[in-house]
Amino acid sequence: MKITRYDEHNKPGPEEKKALAAFLFKHLGDFSDDTADIEKAINYAVKDTDSPGGFVLKSTQDDFITCVLVVTRTGMTGFVPENLLVYIATHSAFRGQGIGRKMMQLALETAQGNMALHVEPHNRARRLYEELGFTNKYLEMRYIKPQEEAPGNPSPLSC
Repeated sequence: MKITRYDEHNKPGPEEKKALAAFLFKHLGDFSDDTADIEKAINYAVKDTDSPGGFVLKSTQDDFITCVLVVTRTGMTGFVPENLLVYIATHSAFRGQGIGRKMMQLALETAQGNMALHVEPHNRARRLYEELGFTNKYLEMRYIKPQEEAPGNPSPLSC
């Protein structure tokens, strides 16, 4: 297995970014985001946008992508961990071989500072994260603004 690390000093080209995003979209399955959002995370991680950066790890076997992982730096410390594991997916034909575990261990070893991740309660990968030492410290709650209140469409304030 060969592992490639992409970051601000070793950036993937446009076609490689699309291949990484397409791989993640396909192999995240029900837990996937739109490819445009995945590409935004990759751009953030390799500092192709104004960001604190991060890194992308890609494992291959005979030039065939077997796993992709994206970690972004938060730019914070203490009250928010320094890193966020945004995506990890292993090719369905290679699951159960320890590739995801190895990639996670490498990410934890090379990231500077603590790391957080979000995982659905019914995601089978949750067990791996717990085995690696992740704990469930908080229940995450999100507020998604209605379309009319989204940035660029401010609602009038009334008191």
